Amino acid sequence: MARPSKYPAELRERAVRMVAEVRDDHPSELAAIRHVAGLLGIGSPETLRTWIRRREIDAGERPGVTTEQAEENKRLKRENAELRRANEILKAASAFFAAELDRPQKRS
Repeated sequence: MARPSKYPAELRERAVRMVAEVRDDHPSELAAIRHVAGLLGIGSPETLRTWIRRREIDAGERPGVTTEQAEENKRLKRENAELRRANEILKAASAFFAAELDRPQKRS
């Protein structure tokens, strides 16, 4: 399970919207990001820049793996690891029972 975010989702969304709204008032996107990060008390402008890039990727405006795809990949990797472990257990059990069948039986 992922660790909880230091910043609530509402703050993230608001910060991303604010950068889009004030972008034209600044000489660069970075200047707008720094301004909004300072206004909202976001520790690092890089944090806000990352949120903006994530939104752009999720919206299809920028190439990259979407949040949904990344979560699905993580889920599939966990499932794959679980299936590999189960397969190893089944192989070990199969070898054990095969050895038991090959062992000469004592007759009473």
